[in-house]
Amino acid sequence: MRSLIIVLLFVPMAVMAQRQQDTVANGQPIIPVSKQSLLSNIDMIANMQVAFRNEFSEGTYQRSRFTLEQFRLEIKGKVHEKVYFRFRDRYTRNVVPQSIDNISRSTDMAYLRFDPTPNWKIYAGKMSADWGGYEFDANPIDIYEYSDIVEYADNFLAGVGVGYVLPGTKHEFTLQLLNTRTASFYELYDTIPGIKEARFPFAAVANWRGSFFNGKLNTIWSYSLFREAEYEYMNYFALGNQLNLDKVKLEYDFKFSQEQLDRKGIVSGFTENIDIKTAQNVRYVSHWAKVDVRVSDKVNVFFVGMLDDAFWKKPTESSHTKLRQAWGYIPGLEVYPVKNFNLKVFGAFIGRVYKYTESARQDLGQRNTDNYRISVGVISPLVIL
Repeated sequence: MRSLIIVLLFVPMAVMAQRQQDTVANGQPIIPVSKQSLLSNIDMIANMQVAFRNEFSEGTYQRSRFTLEQFRLEIKGKVHEKVYFRFRDRYTRNVVPQSIDNISRSTDMAYLRFDPTPNWKIYAGKMSADWGGYEFDANPIDIYEYSDIVEYADNFLAGVGVGYVLPGTKHEFTLQLLNTRTASFYELYDTIPGIKEARFPFAAVANWRGSFFNGKLNTIWSYSLFREAEYEYMNYFALGNQLNLDKVKLEYDFKFSQEQLDRKGIVSGFTENIDIKTAQNVRYVSHWAKVDVRVSDKVNVFFVGMLDDAFWKKPTESSHTKLRQAWGYIPGLEVYPVKNFNLKVFGAFIGRVYKYTESARQDLGQRNTDNYRISVGVISPLVIL
């Protein structure tokens, strides 16, 4: 896919250099008139977040560096009255073709959309799993730090989907049938006695996007069922809520993931100390909230708060035990220096605090820790074409 993008960017320039004189002499455009209308329906976007990071661990300064936190090149558009496409590749992730879907893990999306009627949409390809919640629904360049559930999930999966917009409303319902992961069972999990790999590991996702009171109150709710192995499932709920006032926007997500096999791998990272490489019967609960206050047309003040709990049902116990509580806090300022252009300069304090229970400290060898960074940078979805 990256080779295709390079061809799209550079071949026209090569053709221009080689045929410039012939084009001028014949009075013919390089791109035929019959094809120029296609370009008017295609967008190329460079989604970028560039930052200068100053990093601290447990109060001690570690280092400073410039980094591209996000760079995702996106091409999307309409190729027919009812046919659309979208492609987005992440250049801040290794290009490694995956054994299940046969496409690079760096590719977020590569799908076609067919709209048979104004109210129905049909999708096929690798797409964003419609998990629900406003944290995951945001453009990744606008996220300074993800909560645990989103950070450790496979969020872009191959499959099919169908969407329906309720006539006369802004309520949209979607159903997706996807691969449950991009890599094979044995690439992700250790061999577990009694657990057999499923022939069709799938994820079924149902999503509702609601809108009330002229867009002042909005929802993105979803339920997902994952088949990780034979008779081994994961249930995931995400309830996203948004209150949109004149100059204030409030968002709150509640996420709950019940996993018979530890798909996120967080608890398994703790149990490795007792020679359990894949934990079973784990639970993750996440609270995520964001407040945006638009002080003026050029200034936005925000605060993000996160709380992630990790639980494990030990083989010798009948109920789940809390192992860790992870806090996240991000106060920040965003300035829009250019009028009518989506570019912002930001300054943010991104902090995380990890607190382990007595059980995790004594039995699993964990210890409390914290880190934070001060970042200053630029964010923009640069529309190239």
